Amino acid sequence: MAGILPYLLCSALYASVAGLLARTMSHPEHHTALSPRALHLAIALPFVLHTALLYRSVFSGGQMFLGVGNVVSIVIWLTVLIYWSAGFIQRLEGVQVMIAGAAAVLLLTPLVLPPLAPVAHADAPAFRAHLLIALLAYSLFFIAFLQAVMMAVLESRLHGARLPPYLQSLPPLLTIERLLFRIITLGFVLLTLTLASGMLFSEELVGQPLRINQKVAFGILSWCIYAGLLAGRRIYGWRGRAALRWTLAGFAALVLVAAVTSL
Repeated sequence: MAGILPYLLCSALYASVAGLLARTMSHPEHHTALSPRALHLAIALPFVLHTALLYRSVFSGGQMFLGVGNVVSIVIWLTVLIYWSAGFIQRLEGVQVMIAGAAAVLLLTPLVLPPLAPVAHADAPAFRAHLLIALLAYSLFFIAFLQAVMMAVLESRLHGARLPPYLQSLPPLLTIERLLFRIITLGFVLLTLTLASGMLFSEELVGQPLRINQKVAFGILSWCIYAGLLAGRRIYGWRGRAALRWTLAGFAALVLVAAVTSL
């Protein structure tokens, strides 16, 4: 029970921030005790607790544990970090209310889906670094995928009915698109490091620099797709639907990597 209480507290804190943000956006004429900027800063409290819980769950007893629950928690943790940091530059209350609400639920997944066994070879520093970089890269591309979907929904709603309050507070599409490409660029750098470190670790573990299999092939394919997207953005100024299609294609290739890995 003692191990569950910190998770419930962190979930309640995330939910409280999400609720206050939603109330502030829905009724801007009503003054609340905390301004949107103060609520943005308040996200740091559950985030710090989330960080401690995640570290304790992943690194336990000198070993490394992942599993579905911890991976989901890592993804939502990184999502909160990215949009919380971006909130210092751009008003993102509409995104933050959705993310804080999702974090209130998803941070509990390690309790529901705990890791069953430690990660093999995690005692090797090269493999541990490779694994952490890969997790960060895939998490960033998952965030980019969600943002691309959000952009598509927002674009379609602009031509339809009146936007709900949480969408009205979102920044312009061009601003969201710039943030999307920053996330993709960072993810691409980490994906490049993932492939390079994977080659180095393979040589260290089995004495073979690179084994061409389905996992490696789909990983290289996703790298090529994102490289093409960033090159097209820089050379031809790709944006809008073209950028969304390439983003979704790259994420689909990464999903195939995950699917092949789990077989």
